Parts: sequence; structure tokens; C-alpha cells
Amino acid sequence: MTEIPLFPLSSALVPYGYMPLQIFEQRYLDMVAACMRTGTGFGVVWLRQGSEVSGGSQTTPDVGDYGTHARITDFDQLPNGLLGITIRGEERFDIAEVWRDPSGLIRSRVSMEGPLEPAPMTDEWRSLEVVLRGLESHPHIQRMNLTIDYNNAWEVAFNLIQLLPFDESIKYELLGMATLNELIVELDILLNQISGEEG
Repeated sequence: MTEIPLFPLSSALVPYGYMPLQIFEQRYLDMVAACMRTGTGFGVVWLRQGSEVSGGSQTTPDVGDYGTHARITDFDQLPNGLLGITIRGEERFDIAEVWRDPSGLIRSRVSMEGPLEPAPMTDEWRSLEVVLRGLESHPHIQRMNLTIDYNNAWEVAFNLIQLLPFDESIKYELLGMATLNELIVELDILLNQISGEEG
């Protein structure tokens, strides 16, 4: 078991996925400063409902059973004066216990799954690569400066999940899938639904 600080969000973060965040609460400014000083990361967990406080009690926000360890890849002061950071998802974890420390920061004991072993792309999955390369050409996504290994099927699938406008509850369910094949089958179904809606 490992103890880590948590950042509960209404959005789900998946391994290899990139996400920009605005940091303004003091407890999270302190958390980010500590992570950058020590070279560590923090856990991102999906809030099932409401805000961090209203979604649960003062001590136990209503978060998912699992999440993704995040690493800060970039930071900057935004035009509005707030701290902007970009995080990238790393390994998944299962949550054993959640509490709020005296500063108000949410902390947790978690079981890390370990890094995903890279999996080669197969010809039947190349359609996912085509969709992701198309997304990368959009100006908004180009500004994120993504670094994607297109030979790793996990990385292609999870970047698609992070970038596409799926409901966050769906992203959370996809994050929990046990095998790459199961993940890609479900992702393919969702992509067909999107193309059907647009067609």
C-alpha cells in the first residue's frame, strides 16, 4: 500500500492521457509545489457526483474505487493569474481508504497496479490510430503538445478515451477494464456510435 494525495475531479484521467488543470485552492497549490519539489505525483480520482464537498461528507468525498496516478509535465501562469498545469496519467490504482488531512487535502491509501506493459498495435486496431492522428491535427489539441507512441496499443486507446467527448462515467468504466482487448472492443463500439450520430 502507498499513501498519496488525491485530486478529486468531475473528469476521469486515464493512463497516458493528458489533462490541463487550473489550480487556485491553497491546499492544491501546496500539493503541486510539493510534487514539483520532490519529483512525485498525485492521484486523480473521479467524483461520482456533486463537488468534492457536496458529493460526500466533509471527510469522505464520493469518489470512485480506482483512479490514475498523475505526473506534472508542464506548468505556467495563466492570463487569469491562476496556476495552470498539464498532467499525464501513469499507472492505475485501487483505493483502500480515503480521508481529509488538517489542511483540507484529500489523502488515500492505494494499491498501485504498476506500469502497463507496452502492447504492439495490430492491423485490426489501425482504425484507432487514424482517428487519433485526426484528433491531433485540431488546433486545440496541437496546443497540448502530446507525445504519443503509436506503436503502443494501450497508449493509442487511452489517448483516444481521454480526448474524445465521452461521458465521464464511461471514461471511468473504461479505465477499470482488465484487458487491452476488452478495452479496445468497447472503444470501437463507442466510436461507431459517435460516427453514427455524426453521419
